Amino acid sequence: MSIKIKENKCVGCNKCVEVCPGSLIYKNEQNKAFIKYEKDCWGCTACLKECKFSAIEYYLGVDIGGNGAHLYVEENEDTLNWHIVCKNENETVITTNRKESNKY
Repeated sequence: MSIKIKENKCVGCNKCVEVCPGSLIYKNEQNKAFIKYEKDCWGCTACLKECKFSAIEYYLGVDIGGNGAHLYVEENEDTLNWHIVCKNENETVITTNRKESNKY
C-alpha cells in the first residue's frame, strides 16, 4: 500500500508533511509535496485525510482486495467523501460525518 501525490493538484500547504508519522513526505523546489520512497509508506492515511485539495491518492494493494484501485478524499464542511476508484474507473463514494466518526 502506498500513496501517490499529484504534483499538479498540490498547493504546497505542508499539511501532509506535518502529519506523516514516518516523515516520508518532503517538499521539492516548487514547494510541492512528494514521497521519496513509496514502498516505505505505512498506509496510515493521515496525509490523505489532511489534504484539502485531493492531491493525494492511496493505492489499495492486491493483498487487501484492491486489485489496482485507488482512494482519495474530498472534504466538505462536516463530512469526508472517500472516493474509491477501481481499475475500470467505476467509483464508489463513502461519506463519513467528521463529528460522529470517533463516536463509537
